[in-house]
Amino acid sequence: MAVKPPKLLDRERLLEYAARALTSRGLSLNELRARLQKRAARKEDVPVVIAKLKEAGFLNDRRLADSIAGWRRDNQGLGKTRVMRDLMSRRIAPPVARQAVDAAYSGVDEVAMIEQFLERKYRGKNLGELLAEEKHLASAFRKLRLAGFSAGNSIRVLKRFAAEADRLEDFPEADEPGLDAPVSSV
Repeated sequence: MAVKPPKLLDRERLLEYAARALTSRGLSLNELRARLQKRAARKEDVPVVIAKLKEAGFLNDRRLADSIAGWRRDNQGLGKTRVMRDLMSRRIAPPVARQAVDAAYSGVDEVAMIEQFLERKYRGKNLGELLAEEKHLASAFRKLRLAGFSAGNSIRVLKRFAAEADRLEDFPEADEPGLDAPVSSV
């Protein structure tokens, strides 16, 4: 079955479409622009619609980035790097994303966050016994890195549970610059 192309919209319908899209999920400026360009009958209507939404206060990347960063920190317990990567994938401008992440994580104890993350992921398990095995130790380290925590603090916390955690410093992901650096803009 062939996929029917989306119906192209005039300026008024495009504004309604944008408003509906923003009520269902917070979108960044660039995400909304891409959606509108696919549906616009005239491409010159897209900047006009975006300007109206900005003027009305419905489109604000800074507010969206602050909200996402706070949610990811408080409710999901993720680290700075992961939150930055998620904001960049939402096509939020790098300076805005960096500012939101820095504000959300100022005064936050990363070591305490790592401990809470491990407790949540390995609920009901004795971490000392579990992390004694090298494969479980490496797995826990990878989970921490993917959750956005720094290699140094991850190793520091894992050392409390396993003597072999010192060997994680030789682990390829421990020095991988891409995990700590923000993802380039899309």
